[in-house]
Amino acid sequence: MPEKFSKWVACWGNATSITDRKVATYAKDLTLRYPIRACFSGNKLRFHFSNLTGTEPVTISEAYVAKSAQSITAQSPAYIPTPITFGSRTTATIPAGEEILSDEISFDVTAGETFDVSLYFADFTQMNAGTAITGPLSGGKYSYGNFAKNASLPDDFTRKTNWIYFLNTIDIFTEEKNFALVCFGDSITAQDWPDYLTLRCARKGFNNVAIIRRAVSGTRILREYSCITYAAYGLKGATRFPIEMNVAGARAVIVQHGINDIIHPVGIEVNKFRPWSDMPTADDLINGVRTLYITHARKLGLKIYSGTLLPIYGWRTYNENRDIIRTAFNEWLRTAPDFDGCVDFDKAVRGHDDPRQFSNGFDSGDHLHPSAKAYEAMAECVPEELLK
Repeated sequence: MPEKFSKWVACWGNATSITDRKVATYAKDLTLRYPIRACFSGNKLRFHFSNLTGTEPVTISEAYVAKSAQSITAQSPAYIPTPITFGSRTTATIPAGEEILSDEISFDVTAGETFDVSLYFADFTQMNAGTAITGPLSGGKYSYGNFAKNASLPDDFTRKTNWIYFLNTIDIFTEEKNFALVCFGDSITAQDWPDYLTLRCARKGFNNVAIIRRAVSGTRILREYSCITYAAYGLKGATRFPIEMNVAGARAVIVQHGINDIIHPVGIEVNKFRPWSDMPTADDLINGVRTLYITHARKLGLKIYSGTLLPIYGWRTYNENRDIIRTAFNEWLRTAPDFDGCVDFDKAVRGHDDPRQFSNGFDSGDHLHPSAKAYEAMAECVPEELLK
């Protein structure tokens, strides 16, 4: 009888980028805990940890995986932390600018349940590598002290966080039919729609796909910032894409990227870090996507789907020229034979009477980011062919 589980597939993932530059950039005696919803069943896990944007080594003092409280059953009534090991050791150091992979951990997972990944950092740790995400399935907690093996974290020493530090991707040893779909982009994708897409898949019975998010708020296709004011806007596409497409079991990627290239430049008389020379043409964006994304996706054997850019009317740097560039770029994204298809996010959320702006109830209020209702509409417009 053949083995039920036969291959590794990423079941959870985020980008790793430069964290926001605060006054304090170090932590000590810190526990991080991230709840992970299992989209597949499997019997082994392995964990990717990243210090890609760190400038100093980071030491994980302890790391554990355990079924979360809501997944504990009569058959498994206790919170049982399983050590995550690295070459059979329970501690690991991630060199600056590098990523590491844990040992394969025997751990039975059933689709739909939740497990916790808990990390403890005993010594001073540079918190330079991570990314902020939001959505109904996203976020975690941090605690002052070592509570990595505790079933619950102490209220007095614990706060919620939407920053995911160091934990980059989780792979599960699962069935051959399962696969990953990568969502690549900026803050629009770092926010809620990938989570709503995961929930849609669960609701509709598309049980063989994991939605892997690779997104960083503020990031651009063609350029990146070197100043600490905008450091958290992250690495440019040329750097990010080859690294972030390292996804076990991936079949396809949706790219929704480029709006920050259009809206950021304001001129050095307004902001010395955002010169007009950064303003791209539509052809610049097209050539960037062709060169940086499509070519690399094809090398990996991935299908690649374009995602159109959302309305920006009313955003603080909006002007007609920026919208002309966005519209021309969107037309190419919809029609270019370079892609395997288009996910028309713009059409899903724009107004019927004025397509320059969001439909009623779909604007978060800043005229750039969608509302929760709009993020749900974005998730609903992803073609079923990508999910089956």
